Amino acid sequence: MTKPNPALVLKDVYQNFLEGDRDLRVLCGASIEVMPGEIVALVGPSGSGKSSLLHIAALLEQPKAGEVFINGSDCINLSDKERTLIRLHKLGFVYQFHHLLSEFSARENVMLPQLIAGVKKNKAESLADEIIKSLGLNDRLHHRPGKLSGGEKQRIAIARALANKPNILIADEPTGNLDPETASKVFQQLMLVVKNNNVAALIATHNMELASLMDRICYLDDGCVFSTDM
Repeated sequence: MTKPNPALVLKDVYQNFLEGDRDLRVLCGASIEVMPGEIVALVGPSGSGKSSLLHIAALLEQPKAGEVFINGSDCINLSDKERTLIRLHKLGFVYQFHHLLSEFSARENVMLPQLIAGVKKNKAESLADEIIKSLGLNDRLHHRPGKLSGGEKQRIAIARALANKPNILIADEPTGNLDPETASKVFQQLMLVVKNNNVAALIATHNMELASLMDRICYLDDGCVFSTDM
């Protein structure tokens, strides 16, 4: 049986920032691969460069050197418009804070990425309902964020990230603002949706209990990534 190609590849990625007159090196040849249907935990101390690595993987940030492949396509030299289109159709991103639009309902928040991508309103509504229900929130479709709990808001944020059926989901501490019990419930539902849709997921977390539930843990240390098979 032919082995599938990685959905996401970062190879020898370097990143640095100027902090006053100091050159701050964040990533020093970091490499990582994520396969379709694989959930990979990215762990490391605060300030180790996890967010920079995720932003580069999501084409939100350009590395100083290295290669980024999305579904086998080299994404380093793409134009801003080309990168935007890939983010819209191939990538989903979940932040630690939900960033839902307060004036829209849960359903409307999940519809928005689809409408931007050109999906017809009726279809966008149907797909939004489907994914929200898959995350156990079928009775929250018409609630605005102010009427949702923290865990419910984060599940809607996950639904929004998955609305355009991306091949890759990238999440930066998606349960970091939740209490342990709620975080566990949200994460279990996230894993189920990702596995059912064969999505490649790269998830940064400080929660080693949640990290241990993923397929593999990658440690970011001294600007490099070290992988451990679970």
